[in-house]
Amino acid sequence: MDSTKATALDGEAERRGLGFLRFDYSGHGRSEGRLEDGTISRWLEETMTLLRAETEGAQILVGSSMGGYLALLAARALNEAGETERVKGLILIAPAVDFTEALIWAKAPDEARRAIMDEGVWRRPSAYSSEPDRFTRDLIEDGRKHLLLGGMIRTGAPTAVLQGMRDEDVPFSHALALMQRFGGDPATLTLVKDGDHRLSRPQDLQLMFEAMGRMA
Repeated sequence: MDSTKATALDGEAERRGLGFLRFDYSGHGRSEGRLEDGTISRWLEETMTLLRAETEGAQILVGSSMGGYLALLAARALNEAGETERVKGLILIAPAVDFTEALIWAKAPDEARRAIMDEGVWRRPSAYSSEPDRFTRDLIEDGRKHLLLGGMIRTGAPTAVLQGMRDEDVPFSHALALMQRFGGDPATLTLVKDGDHRLSRPQDLQLMFEAMGRMA
């Protein structure tokens, strides 16, 4: 909730007279809970609960990294529930789609995989926190229920993907693979040559504002 992008987008939405909902998943930011207890299913359920309880009408779903992945899963869930009118557009910043499988498990060294399977958790130094990242067996196994890149992805709405080419967490090749999976829905990809994973500089935020303006 307190990230540069979230607060900046909140201010831009207010300037444009738009409602805005921001929240932290359990185990993140202001929310209670332990990060290692989280799974894609749990965070998706939280997302859907808040969308249905706190918003009305067509929404622009915005997510960064894991949030971009969950925005796509939320759009799919709404479409499958017949609520196609609820998604007006998606803005995905460095979307970590299928990250549990494609970006963690597939790239983890053998000792990390053994730690996940035998000990239930792999701890890795985090570039964004003094606390280590914790990847659990539950996270990996649950993530396999929510993979998107194995087939076509239908959002039912325009999608804008913003991706830094110097992103060390979600490589821009991952965004290219995602773009190939969008079906008949309009989608654009903006590559920022000198952009990192955060994409939080003023010029990066402007790209986000412009995408929102096209969809609002």
